[in-house]
Amino acid sequence: MFGVPSMEEVIYKLLLIFFALPLHEYAHGLVAYKLGDPTAKYEGRLTLNPIKHLDPLGTLLIFFGPIGWAKPVPVNPFHFANRKRGMMLVSLAGPGANFLLAAIGAVLLGIFYQSPVLAYIFENFMILNVWLAVFNLLPLPPLDGSKILAGILPGRQAWLYELERYGFAILFLLIFFGFLTPILIFFASPVIKYLAVLANFIAGLPL
Repeated sequence: MFGVPSMEEVIYKLLLIFFALPLHEYAHGLVAYKLGDPTAKYEGRLTLNPIKHLDPLGTLLIFFGPIGWAKPVPVNPFHFANRKRGMMLVSLAGPGANFLLAAIGAVLLGIFYQSPVLAYIFENFMILNVWLAVFNLLPLPPLDGSKILAGILPGRQAWLYELERYGFAILFLLIFFGFLTPILIFFASPVIKYLAVLANFIAGLPL
């Protein structure tokens, strides 16, 4: 599952590191700030500067594994008028940013489809942004999906908070033993197909 990336892979993965991951975390911080929580701003995380967001292990896995991550933006839900709703909206913002970047990647793919190198870069940038969004939407702590699920379910779900103690270990095992990739492919494939239709439409190719 781990391999040495080619030059084209290095380029689109650098785009992920310098654009996708920072925008994902910035979106979390911005929505939290708009809902009344200044924590990210006070800690210097309300920025698109990638240096402020990069996580060493998450960055390495972007290059050599199936997926990666950045340092989570700090959020204090006690600043929200409705804590569950606030955390759910903040958690949705990050994957939403990745879906937006995936759509931009599809547009660029459609524009530059006649250039093999650029088409390869933008296609994979599109695909990996979908993967990042889907990955973060998995209902496993500390991923965004667990907070979204907590916001949807009624009352305080004690099992989710208990699972948070083991969430990172479970996540690492899924990555290490290769179970994560088929999960991502299953949920990401329908989205990627729709984005491919968008790219073909822009390129003037058959849908």
